[in-house]
Amino acid sequence: MIPAAGLGTRLLPITKELPKEMLPIIALMKNGQPCLKPMLQAIFEQLYDAGFREFAFIVGRGKRAIEDHFSPDEDFIQLLENRNREDLAKELKGFYNKIDTSSIVFINQPKPNGFGDAVGRAILFTGNENFLMQAGDDLIISKNNSHLNRAIETFEKYDVDTLFLVEKVPNPQNYGVITGEKVKLGLFRVTNIVEKPKKPPSNLAIVALYIFKPIIYKAIKKVQPDEKGEIQLADAVKLLVEWNCNVYGLALNPSERRIDIGTAESYLAMLKSVVIGR
Repeated sequence: MIPAAGLGTRLLPITKELPKEMLPIIALMKNGQPCLKPMLQAIFEQLYDAGFREFAFIVGRGKRAIEDHFSPDEDFIQLLENRNREDLAKELKGFYNKIDTSSIVFINQPKPNGFGDAVGRAILFTGNENFLMQAGDDLIISKNNSHLNRAIETFEKYDVDTLFLVEKVPNPQNYGVITGEKVKLGLFRVTNIVEKPKKPPSNLAIVALYIFKPIIYKAIKKVQPDEKGEIQLADAVKLLVEWNCNVYGLALNPSERRIDIGTAESYLAMLKSVVIGR
């Protein structure tokens, strides 16, 4: 499940009409040449390559570009081939093949009522099954998708109710941070979650890649809206901690890197230093 319904206000004015999840990142095509690829496509392809075949995108008003991008356009392929752009045509064919061999649904979030509300709407898609959720503006780069493999293995081994990735950051006051009991190196049983604390209790910031059991939906229904009238996912996860559920944080390895495009500053830093596929 991939939430992609946020307004992207920190990236205005470009996000007035273009979803932030569709902002381009630099990637290498199969022939080694660079191209510009939407962040959301890179996330989808990474999850596909890891074995996922069923996807739900949570979208809202102004997100039509996402649905259009994930709708194969054979006429455009033909146009590229007629203009002798076989390299680009081949790249798009590979993307379209992944779409054609996946089940993809789009779920509407009519109003921007928060991250928790967006996740809660996926119940029609996931039902009573466990599911992975990754935000549409947060990409983790790792060799052979090691972060995904480790997360799934840990979730199953420890019978976790909710597992999410965490990252050591120099400025934890800008993130949701956790405290927890160390299970082993890089793995914590979460005891508390604090959103953007003035005095951070740790430097372990939450990365927006989660694996959930269906109990998360019960917690989301219990959460009260914040001062903006929004349902926050962090509040629902914190409620699971209070219910004594198994909530674990798995730290990124030094070789794994998080790519965040949530602000103009982080987006600029990404463009300067990241090429997907290199």
